[in-house]
Amino acid sequence: MSRFLQLHYLTIYPLSNPNRDDLGRPKTATYGGAPRLRISSQALKRAARLSEVMQTDLKGHLGARTQRIGEVVRDALARDGVTEERASEIATSVTDVFGKLDAEAAKKGAIRTRQLAFISPDERSTAIGLARNAAAGEKLPGDKDLKKLVLRTADGAADVAMFGRMLADDPDFNREAAVQVSHALTTHRALVEDDYYTAVDDLKRPAEDAGAGFVGEAGFGSGVFYTYACVDTELLAENLDGDRELAALAAGAFVEALATATPSGKRNSYAHQTRAGYIRAEAGDGQPRSLAGAFFRPVEGDDLMAASVEALEDLAARLDLAYGACCEATEVMDVIHGRGTLAAIRAFAADAVTDG
Repeated sequence: MSRFLQLHYLTIYPLSNPNRDDLGRPKTATYGGAPRLRISSQALKRAARLSEVMQTDLKGHLGARTQRIGEVVRDALARDGVTEERASEIATSVTDVFGKLDAEAAKKGAIRTRQLAFISPDERSTAIGLARNAAAGEKLPGDKDLKKLVLRTADGAADVAMFGRMLADDPDFNREAAVQVSHALTTHRALVEDDYYTAVDDLKRPAEDAGAGFVGEAGFGSGVFYTYACVDTELLAENLDGDRELAALAAGAFVEALATATPSGKRNSYAHQTRAGYIRAEAGDGQPRSLAGAFFRPVEGDDLMAASVEALEDLAARLDLAYGACCEATEVMDVIHGRGTLAAIRAFAADAVTDG
């Protein structure tokens, strides 16, 4: 078992806009004095969490980030035949466990919290169970006792364990994220380009003007993106109530999800169904370090992917020479040079969490 599992990805995104800013254009950043395209860590984590591999492999061990837990509880009681008024009353009391109620939503008959709460399957089922007991005549405990009965500091919610959560009103039940994920950044200079497009009215008659029914502009970009992630394997197991087997399964699914899942922005327009072309996985007890510095000076050349791989591996070697080895074991998948497989990377990740 290794304390840290570090992951480095190089992924080619074709013409696309997977993660938009407030103007609907691809997110950007300046790094090393050069313009880059960027994909936020939040977008990457959501894509991973909702990916087929995590949804399948971790079924029954995934939470829900929602403001609507009160409506889930109310609907469960309604299916049991509880009157609407009584179901709403009980659901409102139970919902307060997860955060302050949204007064504006309540005016419209909704039972929602002001903020999104990351709720584990165990917390959800416990909340519904207590609500059903109340509907059967049992008295709900007071606020503090109710929170102690419902909220967990550790359980089997793999995504909550990995990505953490904050409950502003109940910090004792916060969970520190066991996984850190960087923003993805192009390894080279990259600019947003503009697409001028039109839409034609199919029912426009020939006698009318020949203009389009709609005219618009959309931004897009492309490039080789570097993403870094670090898994604290001890904290991951702790957040999963000591279940190291589940922690290993979660780490493996996460590794695969980051390699295969992409944010969904404008996917129907650009079909950016891409895969990582390079993955470097490292396991060890040494202080983690990103290799983003390999791209502080933008890579150049006719083959930006090959140049990115070379720059990343060169910096890793130089850092190890200067500081000593960062990790005890490394596994690489390099599509260009035909090295390694995703299956091997995933097995390596699982072994890093267990004793191998």
